[in-house]
Amino acid sequence: MPDLILTSKPFRRLVEAEPTVFIIDDDPNARRRLGEQVAAMRLPARAYASVAEFLGQCDGSAPGCVLLDVGLVDIHGLDCMEPFRQQGIHLPVIVLSAHGDVPAAVRAMKAGAADFLEKPCAAQKLQQSVREAVRWDAKHRRRLARYRAVQERLAGLTEGERVVLRRLVAGRTNRQIAEELGLSVRTIEVRRSKVMRKLEADCLAHLVRLVLLDGREPVKEW
Repeated sequence: MPDLILTSKPFRRLVEAEPTVFIIDDDPNARRRLGEQVAAMRLPARAYASVAEFLGQCDGSAPGCVLLDVGLVDIHGLDCMEPFRQQGIHLPVIVLSAHGDVPAAVRAMKAGAADFLEKPCAAQKLQQSVREAVRWDAKHRRRLARYRAVQERLAGLTEGERVVLRRLVAGRTNRQIAEELGLSVRTIEVRRSKVMRKLEADCLAHLVRLVLLDGREPVKEW
């Protein structure tokens, strides 16, 4: 079954932009070391001395991941990622701690962190965590782009077409839909044809997938 083709510029920007690793650490030496490890992966990095500085400069739509020094947030709270979410930043966050312990790691993961690493962290381990985070972010962005594309197409349906679409997705036949709505089979066929054309679906199975899979908003958290 063909995948949804995302050709418009907004969707291409969402899925094709180069990922960046955002480093948030108040220790300039730590920022430098982390930046060098990221550079070894041939990924761009941007460093910030505080969460406030990051929030003030980061574009919420930028792809990549965050390396966050746990000393700059309160992981004892319910959600140390809340400031990011409030600003529309849903990047996977790798929490770094100079005093790693199991309870701290558990709190960080429950708060929504993608990973928890103890500082100083071996380059190989850090790079593996970054790769996994960037890979997850790219996958999530592709799903989000498909979702937005489907929502854009759904918005172009008339109310009558939406009624038919809901019943098609529920497994009704044209005749069943016609009987339920008190309309002719020909009318349902015409509406179905328009739904297929507007949603750019080439068969009923593709239509169902668009609505039930690509049209479902993806979970934003890691």
